[in-house]
Amino acid sequence: MQAGLIVLCLAYVLSQFFRAFLAVLTSALARDTGTGPDDLAAASGLWFLTFAAMQVPVGWALDRFGPRRTAASLLFLGGGGGAALFAMATAPLHIKLAMLLIGIGCSPVLMASYYIFAREFPPARFAALAALMLGVGSVGNLVASYPMALAVEFIGWRGSLVALSVLSIAVAGGILALVRDPEAVPGGKGGSVLELLRLPAIWAILPMMLVNYAPAAALRGLWIGPYLGDVFGLGTAQVGQATFVMGAAMIAGTLAYGPMDRLLRTRKWVVFGGNLAVAAMLGLLVAMIDTSAVLSILLMALIGFFGASFPVIIAHGRSFFPPHLVGRGVTLMNLFGIGGAGIAQFASGRIHEHMAPYGATQAYTAIFAFFGLMLLAGTLLYLFSRDRLD
Repeated sequence: MQAGLIVLCLAYVLSQFFRAFLAVLTSALARDTGTGPDDLAAASGLWFLTFAAMQVPVGWALDRFGPRRTAASLLFLGGGGGAALFAMATAPLHIKLAMLLIGIGCSPVLMASYYIFAREFPPARFAALAALMLGVGSVGNLVASYPMALAVEFIGWRGSLVALSVLSIAVAGGILALVRDPEAVPGGKGGSVLELLRLPAIWAILPMMLVNYAPAAALRGLWIGPYLGDVFGLGTAQVGQATFVMGAAMIAGTLAYGPMDRLLRTRKWVVFGGNLAVAAMLGLLVAMIDTSAVLSILLMALIGFFGASFPVIIAHGRSFFPPHLVGRGVTLMNLFGIGGAGIAQFASGRIHEHMAPYGATQAYTAIFAFFGLMLLAGTLLYLFSRDRLD
């Protein structure tokens, strides 16, 4: 079990990398393939939306076939194949298709580990274990920042993507060899997502899940690069350093959230307070949009830190799921989380396209205000949720 979880963690490192590496490729892709910020927003959105759409079949496959075959096969085909296609890209369309395939490949890896946690460990430990996996796996977020910028300088972005394709295939092989599926639950093949949607308790949690991850994912995965370049004139290396800082803050936040539900004896108010803080940081970023690059990077780091409540929300929802629907349940939550990020990424791209003629400052003000208002709405709806720790 331990070796299997380690290799699943390596797979999640890749997943975190692939959702965040576009920010440091902005100038290189524009030069070599004619891919602009709006194209990158669409490509990033496709990754998230494809990833989200896959959660329904992934949930079924986890309950039906187990995490080993589900994660290994999709990472091999989607992760390895998508990275190879990206390496050969010559036009924005190729980038978008590659990100779509990579989204399919990454879709099962975190949920495979969450499935094992939910089935093999006590419920009270789920949030801490989920946060630990998320935090350690988020090293990929850091590798997608300054280290990726250095790799692009030394071996080029195409060479970097070839290496990532090979690595994805190797990790998929490791999953097939080392992951052990939990024992089947008696009667575990019955039920469906519709049974989960009939649970009243999750309907106040799902809006929070929908908006929680979107601001941090969009800023770290894409907009931090164009924003710092267009407004403050920072180059690739400086953007890489800024994304490293934000990525480190996201890891620290994830690990900090992990034990909070047990320490404070509440999940609801941990999530509510953290996301209210993110909305406040986005408001400050809007108010001081072009004041200082250092201040903006600090605010984005705080957004990453306080916006890392994802595993606690998953744990909140998981506490209401019956054992035979755990796979479908955690993937349903993930569908809302990742799907919300994808929808927001597409919307932010359209906002940038509409507002760019008025100036870079106005465009990024509108984008960050959109994220702040969206998050605030979901946080207020979450007030109607029922707290639960078991």
